[in-house]
Amino acid sequence: MKTLVIGTGGREHALALKLTQDGHEVHAAPGNPGMARVATLHPVDPMSGAEVAELAAALAADLVVVGPEAPLVAGVADAVRAVGVPVFGPSRAAARLEGSKAFSKEVMAAAGVPTAGSRTCATPREAAAALDEFGAPYVVKDDALAAGKGVVVTRDRDEALAHVELCLAQGSARVVVEEFLDGPEVSLFAVCDGARAHALQPAQDFKRIFDGGHGPNTGGMGSYSPLPWAQSDLAAVVLDTVVQPTLDEMARRGAPFVGCLYVGLALTARGPRVIEFNCRFGDPDIQPVLALLDSDLGELLHAAATGALGSAPVFRAGAAVTVVLASAGYPESSSKGDVVTGVEAAEAAGADVIHAGTALLDGELVTAGGRVLAVRATGSDVADARARAYAAADLISFEGMQRRSDIAAEPLGVVEGASVR
Repeated sequence: MKTLVIGTGGREHALALKLTQDGHEVHAAPGNPGMARVATLHPVDPMSGAEVAELAAALAADLVVVGPEAPLVAGVADAVRAVGVPVFGPSRAAARLEGSKAFSKEVMAAAGVPTAGSRTCATPREAAAALDEFGAPYVVKDDALAAGKGVVVTRDRDEALAHVELCLAQGSARVVVEEFLDGPEVSLFAVCDGARAHALQPAQDFKRIFDGGHGPNTGGMGSYSPLPWAQSDLAAVVLDTVVQPTLDEMARRGAPFVGCLYVGLALTARGPRVIEFNCRFGDPDIQPVLALLDSDLGELLHAAATGALGSAPVFRAGAAVTVVLASAGYPESSSKGDVVTGVEAAEAAGADVIHAGTALLDGELVTAGGRVLAVRATGSDVADARARAYAAADLISFEGMQRRSDIAAEPLGVVEGASVR
């Protein structure tokens, strides 16, 4: 199968790597230096539906996989479908589930999905009233896309109000104020064909920059799968109570959801509650899941793209852990152009080194983003995979490199609370 992966980050590299391992011909646009080792790269603007569609048609691609949320929200998948190429990724209308948190809450309410109580606010005065209604810890979310960093969770009311004012000042028409959900956070990815869905193996990621869940939010500093401490029927429960009702509601609205419905969950004392929906695979939390996926990824995504989901995906035994290496200054800023060393040694040690923010400068690999690399390893269990991932990560260095030391550490499941997005 000839596949085209759209995007530049770690998620897209992980997808391209798995597709290659499954024997598919892989192209990527525009890709990154890591993806260049497993795919043919094309200098196409991922935000341009016309350019992506033209490339897909020229390649006679059997499947296009749109990785990031911004092109999906912009309608790139619609442009590809318009030229008759199957695409794994929701339409612009369906991608509003991530593009607007207020819309997402509206859909969840209509579908009866268990989630945090919330208020959508257009002014600081409305937000202040909502903060007082729910109380501390305060949760404030930018309504629009914010690359995983548009959320503040704090016990400081003034800090929460400052985030409200910042979001509104930067152009957002609304913010969403929510009740805090107490419990470990879990990522569950549902592969959807518009009417049906299959769940992938749950994962947990670590959003804060510092050990112990401290510091500001990031796009994700590491992840692991499976979750030995989670209820064994979690995927089935979420499919029944969250995913299928959402698919039914989106179809009722004339916007069937085809692609990955990423369900961010809090496992509360009242049961699983949705923190948020995303319309694509998460990064880095999809990385360990893909490492354990025994089924053919291309066939699974093509079946979803063509409305023909068949048997559920199969996962191999064992565990996988991903540790992210971030640049100096991240997440507030990022240092670029710092030389990266040790990637080959880490790969020789048995790890996958996933490129997220890298570039080539005069033939040398350098940093080019906030999250630079992700080191992924598999093992017999979480502890074994964790040890292998950190041993490989120890071999990589660049100026100002940041990483957490507690990814997948004991006690599992309680390292960080939920509601952190």
